[in-house]
Amino acid sequence: MAKWAEATVMLLLVAVAVVVAAPPPPPPPPECDPGKLSACAGPIFFGSSPSKSCCSNLRAQEKEGCFCSYASDPAYASYINSTNARKTIAACGIAFPSCLAPSP
Repeated sequence: MAKWAEATVMLLLVAVAVVVAAPPPPPPPPECDPGKLSACAGPIFFGSSPSKSCCSNLRAQEKEGCFCSYASDPAYASYINSTNARKTIAACGIAFPSCLAPSP
């Protein structure tokens, strides 16, 4: 019984060490504020035409490289990768970043 307990403790210690040693994901640049995209809520959720304000905000976020940060964040990935988000980005004349390119 003691060997089993020692093995369990060792496995737990190794698991904790792996979790502690794993680097946290890098935070998005401070300019990447998803709240600034509220003007695009209608187009992204309902497929309506984007407003000038929406496109302006998208261009600002695109310049900062925010789309890829959003795409890798589980809280925002489903929105930025949605069909309506792609249509909105395209309607604003913004090229898709390579991280959002559809997979073959």
